[in-house]
Amino acid sequence: MNSESENYKKLWDTRYGSPEFAYGKLPNQFFKERLDPLPSGNILLPAEGEGRNAVYAASKGWKVTAFDLSDKGKEKAEKLADEYNLSFHYLIGDLEQFDFEKESFDIIGFIYAHFLSEKKAALHRKLNTYLKRGGIIIFEAFGKKNLPLVKANPKVGGAMPESMLFSTEELKEDFSNYEILLLEEKEIVLSEGLYHNGTGSVIRFVGRKL
Repeated sequence: MNSESENYKKLWDTRYGSPEFAYGKLPNQFFKERLDPLPSGNILLPAEGEGRNAVYAASKGWKVTAFDLSDKGKEKAEKLADEYNLSFHYLIGDLEQFDFEKESFDIIGFIYAHFLSEKKAALHRKLNTYLKRGGIIIFEAFGKKNLPLVKANPKVGGAMPESMLFSTEELKEDFSNYEILLLEEKEIVLSEGLYHNGTGSVIRFVGRKL
């Protein structure tokens, strides 16, 4: 792990080391809405943090694999899973360290999975190989238009370099082999735990792999 990744890990270990759940215990609303109509299968959740989406997916019968850089995130995720008597497979580390079976997942859920800018496109391409044909991506994260909003209200979240934020154009490029079911940039009101509160600008993408 390079120094930038180490610094990123320390940031998230600090945030997730608090007793409170940084983004709450409830699943991301967009993730929930898009997952609910789908038949259960295998789901991969990158940058899953404290496990709120993993726990929700497991409660709906999904076989969940999640990963994150943060050991503290995994500890919180396992604590949350224990509250509901659920379990899932949670790995610690960078995606570059893992090699999952090709085309083994039915869903990949990218929920505020902001990778380091120099790795972002390559990691998206790698994750693409793990999704089955006909599989679905569910994606919500901060767009580049969020910068003035987070400057005006730091509580909304997404205070990071512009290069780590998203645009609809780069998602079209990174996931060019997908039928676009939804792709939009919009302002929404976030209310997720301690760190997502207020009006933010997000990119939402739902795609089916061709």
